Amino acid sequence: MEYVADLHLHSKYSRAVSRDMVLPTMALWAKKKGINILSTGDFTHPLWFREIKDQLEEASEGLFKLKSAISNPPAGEAGQQSAISKDLLFLLSVEISSIYSQGGRGHRIHNLVFAPSFETAEKINKELVKRGSNLASDGRPIIGLSSIQLLELILSIDKNAILIPCHAWTPWFSLYGSSSGFDSIDEAFGGYAKYIYGVETGLSSDPYMNWQIPELEKRSILSFSDAHSPMKMGREATVFVRKDGISNSQFPISNDDKISYQDIISAIKKEESAKFKIGYTIEFYPEEGKYHYNGHRNCQVVQTPGETKEKGAICPVCHRPLTVGVMHRVEELAKGNDWFGNETIKSNANGVKWILDENGKHPPFVKLVQLIQIIAESLSSTVSSLKVINAYDELCLKFGSELTVLLKTPVDEIKKEAGEKIAEGIDKVRKGDIVILPGFDGQYGIVKIWDDKKVSEKQTNLVSQLGIDF
Repeated sequence: MEYVADLHLHSKYSRAVSRDMVLPTMALWAKKKGINILSTGDFTHPLWFREIKDQLEEASEGLFKLKSAISNPPAGEAGQQSAISKDLLFLLSVEISSIYSQGGRGHRIHNLVFAPSFETAEKINKELVKRGSNLASDGRPIIGLSSIQLLELILSIDKNAILIPCHAWTPWFSLYGSSSGFDSIDEAFGGYAKYIYGVETGLSSDPYMNWQIPELEKRSILSFSDAHSPMKMGREATVFVRKDGISNSQFPISNDDKISYQDIISAIKKEESAKFKIGYTIEFYPEEGKYHYNGHRNCQVVQTPGETKEKGAICPVCHRPLTVGVMHRVEELAKGNDWFGNETIKSNANGVKWILDENGKHPPFVKLVQLIQIIAESLSSTVSSLKVINAYDELCLKFGSELTVLLKTPVDEIKKEAGEKIAEGIDKVRKGDIVILPGFDGQYGIVKIWDDKKVSEKQTNLVSQLGIDF
């Protein structure tokens, strides 16, 4: 049994998040996507905390499922109620924004917190309120505690809670951020660094980039979607598998295959006694992330790390410092390793390109484009068009889920169901035969499967022309 886990997303109570980010709708999309474990997100928000307590019940130790009244609503309610997965598990988590000064410098760090129970989550909430946090203002609360103080507080409440630095390379709000972060976990967390068992890659970096950092050698490299809408769930995910390699694929899941909160934490910690481990991760193309290259969005200036080294980090248009992107920042902290372009790649029988750690220290990963984007470009349409949505739903229904279509279904079977163009698009994505214009300074990169139109340097114009919905 593989457990595909997306443990970083947001509810409707976070800013700039879809109103559809509620548990029943998230469950509908989880089944389409092929996700087995979802984050609740935002457990510090009082209204959302009330909702998740009302709608969830414990399924296994520290993991929850929708109550039967929610997963089996009366006929006519919740639209596609029959498609809600009754096996979907939820884990309590929240992203917390710490804004503080340390060492004479301002820092803005976002950390992901996992809690093993409602009781622990409630205690965390109460302690944050005592320290002046306005939890009702946003699902992603802003606090004045440092990362050290936050981790100290969480561990004092429950030693089974865990903190993960999220989107670790984003310039403005992360552990390694070029504009507000630190150069190391030790610098950021001091004596509590030993309790940082992993980091989240974020959309603008992939595991291979993180493998270059010496202090991450023995830590887990995690990937989650940070989704603000149901469609974006699972665009990055971490897959947990049995450590002994034995899996019962029959339904219902056997007791040996059932996973608990502690199993997930033990896998992240890489404990010898762990029953599960991280089998692989599913990745966004990091070039598609908003901060991959250096640049200035307003000036439409974008540079590779090499170009910045040659030309300097000052914008030639406005003469202000460029926003230093993730690629450049990784090179700064990689201790001189000559790593770029040296990935070890292996393709499987379905033509899926996997990136492997030849040293065996980290699990493999695969880079994908969302199925609905592939269909939209294949049909020369947009992701919001009815024909694209119908084609997407039909493929997910026919083959079980989006991830099954992208990773496991033979191309010939896809061609019979969806036509030659969509099958070709999926095959090209599997092989990495695509064109990407990297993102920079808060602007998403552009992915094109067919290079039948010249990719403009003016990304915003291209987005408008193609009707791409990010």
